[in-house]
Amino acid sequence: MKSTLYPYRFQPTRIRSELMRMLPISLFVVAFGAAFGLAAVQKGLAPLDTILMSTLVFAGASQFATLDMWGAEVSVIPVMVVVFAINSRHLLMGASLYPMLKDVAPAKRYSLLLVLTDANWAIAAQDYQRGNRNLEVILGGGLVLWLAWILGTWLGVYFGGLLQNPKNLGLDMVLGCFLLSMALGGKKSPRILVAWALAALASLAAWKWLPANTHVVAGALAGGVVGFFWLEKKPGKETAGETPT
Repeated sequence: MKSTLYPYRFQPTRIRSELMRMLPISLFVVAFGAAFGLAAVQKGLAPLDTILMSTLVFAGASQFATLDMWGAEVSVIPVMVVVFAINSRHLLMGASLYPMLKDVAPAKRYSLLLVLTDANWAIAAQDYQRGNRNLEVILGGGLVLWLAWILGTWLGVYFGGLLQNPKNLGLDMVLGCFLLSMALGGKKSPRILVAWALAALASLAAWKWLPANTHVVAGALAGGVVGFFWLEKKPGKETAGETPT
């Protein structure tokens, strides 16, 4: 019965393959994590607390935003609001993954989302546009990025003095450039171009006139509205990980 309800079966060999596929970008995540570790220690966080934050939260932009609010007394509610706002894009990312996740048992489905990042989501979405359901990249890619983030944080905490000014390295641009390359390499219909344009304009407007970090939410919502009300035709038959029924 369970096999009939949830026919998707993860392929261990493909998980390893996707892990290796994401390994190059994980090296930049290590460097970015080191920058966070250094910044956290400079803000007064204990080394163990900093590493635990990266292990349990695993959200780079939100963690940096939290540091901006850190002090002798931390207001929990504002921190929660900021973290939720920055990561609210995951609501849309998760919704977009539902066609891929509906044939996965709930326990595995929600466990998989714990390692969802912008990078492995982008690859999974691009593969799905081509008719290939690739959940292994979320699992394998997410695991390697999570471990890279923890390793980078640890390096920043204990060896951060070697990296005096991490902003000069432009590490914050690495993921943005990666996602842009994924977008340019995917399916480029007029509808997708319209979604890109509206998301970009909304982000720029929010960055200029709204409070800090709201541009992430504004861009995600603008692009999501286009996708919701102007839906694309669904991809063809999925092939990866399928078990015939």
